[in-house]
Amino acid sequence: MSERDTFEYALLRVVPDIERGELVNVGVLLHCRHRVHLAVRTHLDPDRVRALDPAADLEALAGALDAWERAVHGEGPAGVLSPGERFRWLTAPRSTVLQPGPVHTGLTGDPEAEIERLAARLVRRDG
Repeated sequence: MSERDTFEYALLRVVPDIERGELVNVGVLLHCRHRVHLAVRTHLDPDRVRALDPAADLEALAGALDAWERAVHGEGPAGVLSPGERFRWLTAPRSTVLQPGPVHTGLTGDPEAEIERLAARLVRRDG
């Protein structure tokens, strides 16, 4: 049996109308401290977002998701932070249209396979 390590993950959610609180999962962020691993997978489904808000600015949402991806990869101001610090910064609660969900934990022997599994099941809904 291969060695398994603890990982943490949080879903990235679009909440088009903060007052209504309805949301669509648009990404997953995964951190595995023992393997110094931080990754993100995103998928913006225009039909699902527009079902909650027909006037949603999809271009702005795509830009915000791109900024999250760049931060995960250490680009821009996030570049001075360790992967764990970036994960904590990105998962801090916000009241914006793009929000992190609660942090969950698990065990994995392969963080890349794990994030793909989570993205397929919880974001793209193809798993």
